[in-house]
Amino acid sequence: TEKTRGWMGVPLITRGTIIGYITIDSITPDNYNEHDAILATTFAHQAAVAIENAQLYEHGENQIRRLKALRDIDNAISSSFNLKVTLNLLIGYAIKELKADAASILIYNPDLQALSFFTSSGLRVKRISSFSYLRIGEGLAGQVALQRKFIKILDLSELSERENNPHLKDESFKSYFGVPLIGKGQITGVMELYTLNEIDPDPDWINFMEILAGQAAIAIDNIKLFQKLQRSNQELSLAYDSTLEGWGRALELRDKETQGHSDRVVEMVINLAQQMNIEGEELTHIKRGTLLHDIGKMGIPDSILHKPGPLNDEEWEVMREHPKFAYDLMYPIPYLRPALDIPFAHHERWDGSGYPRGLKGHDIPLSARIFAVIDIWDALLYDRVYRKAWPKKKVIEYLKNTAGKELDPDIVEKFLKIIQEKND
Repeated sequence: TEKTRGWMGVPLITRGTIIGYITIDSITPDNYNEHDAILATTFAHQAAVAIENAQLYEHGENQIRRLKALRDIDNAISSSFNLKVTLNLLIGYAIKELKADAASILIYNPDLQALSFFTSSGLRVKRISSFSYLRIGEGLAGQVALQRKFIKILDLSELSERENNPHLKDESFKSYFGVPLIGKGQITGVMELYTLNEIDPDPDWINFMEILAGQAAIAIDNIKLFQKLQRSNQELSLAYDSTLEGWGRALELRDKETQGHSDRVVEMVINLAQQMNIEGEELTHIKRGTLLHDIGKMGIPDSILHKPGPLNDEEWEVMREHPKFAYDLMYPIPYLRPALDIPFAHHERWDGSGYPRGLKGHDIPLSARIFAVIDIWDALLYDRVYRKAWPKKKVIEYLKNTAGKELDPDIVEKFLKIIQEKND
């Protein structure tokens, strides 16, 4: 000030680096001596240490927060296949920890050679319609993807190609930062951050943004791998099921069953199982077991299987072996093992008089009890080489009479209720 007549300045030094200074003013000329200088230097050293400690503490707190953020993102990646949830969590941490005002993630579509806007936060204008895609090399994000490197624009107002970034026209951002998402050497997308005030971030800031970008790339890779695996499993499952359907038709032809028996039985068994609240994989195994219910007859000689008249006792002994043959065929195949209940147990009877194990009541697998009702219903309703089809009324009476003896009475009741509802 105008009244200052004496002045002393002392630098604040830590680890050989000047981080500031202390000034001391006096209205008295020549007011400071060597002793005052030593005392001021001591105070300056203490102040420098205090400032450094505060900075180290703040830096440590930042590192702890960022490590927690990375842990939360890792947990989201490993526990969820919802990419939107994971990336929304990630850009939320990016905005918070890097003190940005907006963020977005674009995903690369190799078929279109373009970036699609996947998720964002803090942007006033949603990126839709003609702005939903950016070709590689177009706009800031396109340049990040093309060059595969971190790009920063400290002052967007000086950007000569701003008109090529239509999504920025209605925003008031000052600085831009973009980093490529690279997984296994391939570009998978771009992560962008925006700030309303101009900033020139330090290396720690940039490093953390690049770490977040790496996490985003991992999340995208994981979901793509999962989707590819799902498609492969679905295609494999369809191929297996098509094969099983072919086997079922081949068994019909060999056993001279009424054409369409397997298809009709599969449809009715699945419908009845659903009415009994069976779903998911269990329903799939029931379908496969129904298709292969008589696969054990592959081991029965044609002379017995195609005999037009009644079988003698010795021939019946051979015929009763076909559930065991089914077990021997299917059990060694892990894929078919869960579907074994119907082929192995559909000739068991509620009263324990069935075969091959003489199971009784609820000891008989549920799927086999369901199938037994449907199998008898369909077999009696259609012509066979050894008899004519029965009238529906007669078949219904037969099911009622065998309930509690050959068939599960509860399942018979549920099935007949379905039949009655269809006829009403």
